[in-house]
Amino acid sequence: MSPVFGHGHLRLYLLSLLEESPKHGYELIQALSERFGGTYSPSAGTIYPRLAKLEEEGLVTKSADGRKTVYAITDTGRAELDSRRGELDDIEAELSDSVRRLAEEVRSGVKQAMKSLRADLAEAAHSAREGAKASARAAASGEGWSASATGTPGDSSVSDSEKGTGSSRADVSAALREADLALTEFRQAVRTDLRKASSKGFDPETVARLKLKLTELQLDLRAELRS
Repeated sequence: MSPVFGHGHLRLYLLSLLEESPKHGYELIQALSERFGGTYSPSAGTIYPRLAKLEEEGLVTKSADGRKTVYAITDTGRAELDSRRGELDDIEAELSDSVRRLAEEVRSGVKQAMKSLRADLAEAAHSAREGAKASARAAASGEGWSASATGTPGDSSVSDSEKGTGSSRADVSAALREADLALTEFRQAVRTDLRKASSKGFDPETVARLKLKLTELQLDLRAELRS
């Protein structure tokens, strides 16, 4: 996934969030996730070291609130923020671009995986149809030779073979339609789940795992269809 914040920008953005109100670490993670519409959710390992650095520089303070640690901006932190308002405006503009880019990456990843699976299924269907045609031709050729040798018409047997070929084609077409419908339903279900999760935020690694699983499924399916 592409980088979200430029060098030092997350640090400044955390100060801007704390200027709104004191927050504990999880609230900051949620605020960032909401800002990105659920397409990006920083890990605790990303947030807390930066908060510790801000505290070390005297830009924020921390206090205990039960089991939670609440961070608040200091006067020095506000002065730092005021002196860099122009830079913060640029960061906001960059974030809007990042949101659009990340959303497109999610859509593109799922769409490409579905496209690849459909291509594999279409290839398998084509191979099955060609195999059925070859079998029918072989059967017709054998029956014709039998009829010639015995003097018995082979029309009835050839007709049965053609019927079998037609049935095979119909089965393949029906299976392909069913697979295509299943892929469409899967894509719609995943998009719905992602949109619901975006209100709470989710780990971007979830999308990476989705793409990995789809790739694994595609490879397994391809191997099975070609065996």
